Amino acid sequence: MKISKLTLAIATVLGASATSGAFAMDLYVDTKTKQIYAEPGRGRELMGSFERVQDAPAKAAEKSDKAEIAAIREDLALKNNEIKALQEHAAEASSPESVHVKLDDGIHFATKNGNFTAGINGRLQVDSQSNVNQQFASPYLAGTAPTLPSELNDGATLRRARLGIEGTFFKNTGYKFEYDFARGNGTTASGITDAYVSHNFSKPFQVKFGAFKEPFSLEEATSNRYITFIERNMATNTFVDNLNTYKVGAGASYSAERWQAATSLQTEGVGAYSNAYGTGASASATNAQGGVNRNGGGGDTSWEVNARVTGMPWMESKTKFLHVGTSGSYININNNYNSLGGFNNGGIIFANGIGNNVDRSAILNTGNLTQGAKNAAGTFQANHLTRYGAESALVYGPFSAQGEYIATNVSGTGYGNGATLDGYYGYMTYFLTGESRAYKSKTGAWDRIKPSRNFDMKGGWGAWEIATGFDAINLNDGPVKGGRAKTAKLGINWYPNSHVRVMANYVHALDINTSANQSVIGAAENTSRAFNKADLDIIETRVQLDW
Repeated sequence: MKISKLTLAIATVLGASATSGAFAMDLYVDTKTKQIYAEPGRGRELMGSFERVQDAPAKAAEKSDKAEIAAIREDLALKNNEIKALQEHAAEASSPESVHVKLDDGIHFATKNGNFTAGINGRLQVDSQSNVNQQFASPYLAGTAPTLPSELNDGATLRRARLGIEGTFFKNTGYKFEYDFARGNGTTASGITDAYVSHNFSKPFQVKFGAFKEPFSLEEATSNRYITFIERNMATNTFVDNLNTYKVGAGASYSAERWQAATSLQTEGVGAYSNAYGTGASASATNAQGGVNRNGGGGDTSWEVNARVTGMPWMESKTKFLHVGTSGSYININNNYNSLGGFNNGGIIFANGIGNNVDRSAILNTGNLTQGAKNAAGTFQANHLTRYGAESALVYGPFSAQGEYIATNVSGTGYGNGATLDGYYGYMTYFLTGESRAYKSKTGAWDRIKPSRNFDMKGGWGAWEIATGFDAINLNDGPVKGGRAKTAKLGINWYPNSHVRVMANYVHALDINTSANQSVIGAAENTSRAFNKADLDIIETRVQLDW
């Protein structure tokens, strides 16, 4: 057993201070030999009485001992304080209240043990639209007053203005809440996008509960912060996005290095379904963006089952790979009738523009696919939808190409074997500054672009991307007469840094055919038919900041 110097010193001092029973001794010196004796004898003289030094310390020695003891005690007190400080630092390092802040890629907070995290996210998209050409086959509809304008409006708007928070509890439980202040449309609930709690049972397997996006389509799975063109293509917008892709329910996903699968059971939120186009006769003639309102009627809200599987069958590197995927949905539609059997609310509407981002008039519009009294002759009742899609994308260095096909089959009373509405798109992009599109295999979608060199006044240009694409949709089949359209578009995107993007798009209508639109939804139908054979050219811009 080892004894420290401090322990020996303490023992010595305490032993010295505890010694007692000191006694005196007479000493004699021989006058001739000068030897010292303890007993008297011939020729010896008494020198005096003496005490042993260790038994009778001098006053100076006593003061020295006391000073040494005080110093030792002070040293002990200092060491005790040091031990307490170390214990406090250890407790602080493992305490949940100990937080560090990270600002290099947004605003993130985390405890030092990693159990709790929180990140503040947001985005701001300022859009403009200029209609450089609007030529119509017929300026006004036959039989209507010449006061009805059949044109798109120029202007600017806040397309999105979102703020949210997301993070984790005890590492494996996650959460996200996000609100879009430009999306409320008069109701508080409709401004909510993501609002869910998730749990990771393992790194690849996750479940979530709350409001979140349907797992359907590559372009829809990609955040609007990272899509190539300002507006999503017509098929994605019409069959997925405009119906409010953020629905409430439960979902599960499994992701590996080169593939992922996701599924969900979801329902629309109770109340105004305000992100779908069209509200029947109450819709605006120039901007039918109301909704299929469930308020005021009985019955359950619509529900759906979705699934999406994607993978990379060829992957040479993160800048050279092929993405493929497929999606499917079954959607049960709620239709509400009043006590007399008349249609009250519910149903579903497919409507969309041709990529117009500020004046988002419904140039194509099916009207409500549920119409007429319940069980009456001539009634149309859309009971359920079956959606399916196929997607593919190729990245080869700075070049990329992407395409999708989406179809929706409408089944129910008056639709016989079903009416199939479909659309597709394809486009190519190229980074003039050499970057590649960023891909996130966990979601099977595109991710944030990071320029090779940020824009500065010393030769940094940021990232520059050019794109060209073709887009087509057909909302005519059987009794459904929503029109069809084709467009061509060009785009240029500038990324000064990874969180700022400036976009410009040119959209040209190759074909707009709404002559067969025979729905009975009134003003919205007139607006759609007014654009039949129109020759449109639109210039759009966006300035985006996100974190």
